[in-house]
Amino acid sequence: MPLKQFSPTSPGRRFHIALQTPELSKKAPESRLLAPLRRSGGRNNTGRITQEHRGGGAAKHYRLVDFRRNKLGIPGVVTAIEYDPNRNAHLALITYRDGEKRYIIHPIGLTVGQTVLAAADAEIFPGNALPLKNIPVGTSVHNVALKIGGRGQLCRAAGTFAQVMAKDGHHIHLKMPSGEVRLIHHECWATVGQVGNEQYENIAFGKAGRVRWLGWRPHVRGMAMNPVDHPHGGGEGRSKGGNHPRSATNVPAKGYKTRGKKPSDRLIVKRRK
Repeated sequence: MPLKQFSPTSPGRRFHIALQTPELSKKAPESRLLAPLRRSGGRNNTGRITQEHRGGGAAKHYRLVDFRRNKLGIPGVVTAIEYDPNRNAHLALITYRDGEKRYIIHPIGLTVGQTVLAAADAEIFPGNALPLKNIPVGTSVHNVALKIGGRGQLCRAAGTFAQVMAKDGHHIHLKMPSGEVRLIHHECWATVGQVGNEQYENIAFGKAGRVRWLGWRPHVRGMAMNPVDHPHGGGEGRSKGGNHPRSATNVPAKGYKTRGKKPSDRLIVKRRK
């Protein structure tokens, strides 16, 4: 998936780096697998802003993605590989033998016309889903479930994958993209392969307008605000007031751990730091 640079016909084009995606199918998305997507503007159910600098953006439909892979024992053919505006990974449209169509996360190496299968005895092939206990050590997987019978929650972003490191009783040692080694129950399902569109991190939007299209609003520095608006605000000249870097809600911004203790901490064999 090569990168594409443009002639500097404008300031936005000068710094724009895009991806060439010849593997994407030139077709409209499957209408039966679309759902309306309401934008929250970064607000919670009470109307308060809990995520700043969000709002606007291009209108888009949500694609109903099969994260559970519970179409067991029925082979499906890859009909198309499509762009998804809601995530950085691409989607593969699967047409099953009984006529049903579903979207799955597109892994590297899966092309149009190939067959995928979700079964306990499925072949170790990109796009096939099977329990972790049946996946050999050293295999790269994605869309990993955390609970037995649950949907895939881990490693769904573009270019990510987890590696099966070892098998210990009823648990599998899984190495995450962050370097963390975590125990997952061997009855949990995962999909073989690495998520596609791995060059996504190398693109450059080129102009602020493209970021606005994605739903991000401008970000104002705290030092440019008044003291009533931010802990860094006010003062004569450029000054934080002698305080450590903090967010607008007065939470330390560097080196402050916000993750609380969870029952699942006992399943972490090696932390990422």
